[in-house]
Parts: sequence; C-alpha cells; structure tokens
Amino acid sequence: MTTNMNDTSASNSKSNGKQEATALLKADHKLVEQLFDDYEQSNTKSQKKQIVEQICKELSIQAQVEEEIFYPAVQKALKDHELVPEAIVEHSTLKDLIDAVKGVEPDGDMYDAKIKVMCEYVKHHVKEEENEMFVEAKSTSLDMVKLGALMSERKTQLTNEYAK
Repeated sequence: MTTNMNDTSASNSKSNGKQEATALLKADHKLVEQLFDDYEQSNTKSQKKQIVEQICKELSIQAQVEEEIFYPAVQKALKDHELVPEAIVEHSTLKDLIDAVKGVEPDGDMYDAKIKVMCEYVKHHVKEEENEMFVEAKSTSLDMVKLGALMSERKTQLTNEYAK
C-alpha cells in the first residue's frame, strides 16, 4: 500500500485525533529528556538500570521509526543531501552508545559518564532535528498528519515487539 503524504489538506498538529509527525517526535523527545532528568535524580543502581533500559528502548524505537518512515519522506520532499544523512550518522553513533550501556549493571563513574555523554548527544541531535529538519519539513507539501499516523502505528508495533 502506498500512501501519498503530499496532500496538504491537513496541516494542523491534530486532525481527527491524530498527531502530526513532528509533534509526535517532539513528544518522544520530551519523554527521553525527562528520563535523563530522572536518571540524574536516581539514587540506586536498580533505579538507574531501570531508567537506562527505558531510555534505550525509547531511543531505539524512535530511531527506527525515524529511519524507516520520517527521514525517507523528509529526504524525498526536501531533495535533501545533508540533514537526513547527518541525522542517520548521528543515529549510528547513538546506537553505539546504547549498546555500551544496555543490559549493563551501573558500576559507578564510567557508567554515569556514558549516560551523561548519551544525554548531551541526544540533546544535540534533538536541537538539530527540531530547529532545522522539522522546520524545513513543515515547509514542504508533506501531509504531517498522515505521516504521523504511519509513524504512530509503527511505533506501536515496535513497542509491542520490544515487550516480548
């Protein structure tokens, strides 16, 4: 099934209860930011481990949804050869950071440092996405609500797979 996301009829952030793509991603960004804040406030290894597992899950799912759905649509609409490739490279580095902490017991300063670097890296990536890519994407004829619906559906699938 091919979906035409160039229909400009729905440009509001919500239409028929559906969230537009950039609003969905911004909500994910806020959730991850809160999780990093929770990590900073955590006092026990078990709390830290649980929060890091949630951070890794959220980042992994969001990266996959972006790479499968959002980035290809934006790249095509913008005829982009810079923003999307850079974001994909950043995702690759982020996946390496996730692999360095996922399933690992929090063991002190080096573990905390890895989470701090991951947090800073994510903040940088989010800033570029929200201030550059999202702005440019919204200036195209992409139907952000249709794109958001596709992304939301895929996110639900991945979340269910992750829970298995």
